Amino acid sequence: MDYQNLIQHPSHKPRIISVVGNSKIEVKPDYAELQIEVVTQSSDLSTAQRENAQRMNQVIQALLTLNINRNDIQTAFFNVFPRYDFVEGKQVFREYEVSNGLTVNVHDVNSVGIVIDTAIKNGANRISQLEFKLANDSLHYQKALQLALQNAHEKADAIASSLRLTYKPLPVEIIEETSGGPILLRTVAVTQSSFETPIEQGMISVEATLNVKYQF
Repeated sequence: MDYQNLIQHPSHKPRIISVVGNSKIEVKPDYAELQIEVVTQSSDLSTAQRENAQRMNQVIQALLTLNINRNDIQTAFFNVFPRYDFVEGKQVFREYEVSNGLTVNVHDVNSVGIVIDTAIKNGANRISQLEFKLANDSLHYQKALQLALQNAHEKADAIASSLRLTYKPLPVEIIEETSGGPILLRTVAVTQSSFETPIEQGMISVEATLNVKYQF
């Protein structure tokens, strides 16, 4: 059959098979990114800031002793908030709250629990985010796309076989629908008694979906 004539000749309407190709691959994470925070309060702003700086410096030094590169430790935020109570309908100043957050990349994913416990022992009082990541996620996603296209081809071939076609359907349109993302774990707060924290890194799911139209 002449596909070109089938497309261009006004008396022929192209016949289309539409299929969805899916793929999912499981990959071990390359590193973890966590947010470590120090939060201090005092009715005196200077006292709250000084205590926060001392504790955060202690946390940083402790992380460096775990062979975490200084370039993998970055300030995520620094905030100062006045806190108030409401007494008999009136706003009454209570204290200042100073919060300082670090973003830390841990390349040895098996040591994430040790990193968290070390930070807590040295003055951190909140772990607000933990995320396992891939260093080259685009490479894994490209592989997932290839598998999704292969899956679409297999489906189209199965349909063509059921229709007893003597030729393979021709792909004429490929639309990328979705992409996979990393596993995200979050905790609200960690107390100083939460030592020997168990962290299961698990696997990162990378998914791809393609809508493919075949002409026959």
